[in-house]
Amino acid sequence: QVQLVESGGGLVQAGGSARLSCVASGRVYAHYAMGWFRQAPGKERNFVAAITWNGGATDYADSVKGRFTMSKDNAKKTVYLQMNNLKTEDTAIYYCAGRHTFEPRSIYTAVSDYGDWGQGTQVTVSS
Repeated sequence: QVQLVESGGGLVQAGGSARLSCVASGRVYAHYAMGWFRQAPGKERNFVAAITWNGGATDYADSVKGRFTMSKDNAKKTVYLQMNNLKTEDTAIYYCAGRHTFEPRSIYTAVSDYGDWGQGTQVTVSS
């Protein structure tokens, strides 16, 4: 079993930056792909960013491209989401997700692709 714990959320002014972290523990093996999703009140959980198990490639939702950057430190079993130029519409609970894979180049962008989820961290962007 894998446990994912997010941190780094909080209140940020529009135009500001924040960095989320997600640490994986438990039965985490090398080939572990990860992603970030977010869910605003009354809305579905949506894809934000994802990374291959070796950190070699990333993908982003159109709404965050050029503003958010996802990275992975396999030695620390940690992924990060650097969020710059935040907008009020970025306000949501941000969830970290993970899955083991045999495909080194695969990036997973659907909620249903992941079996492991963190508890979420709130990010609130004020105008």
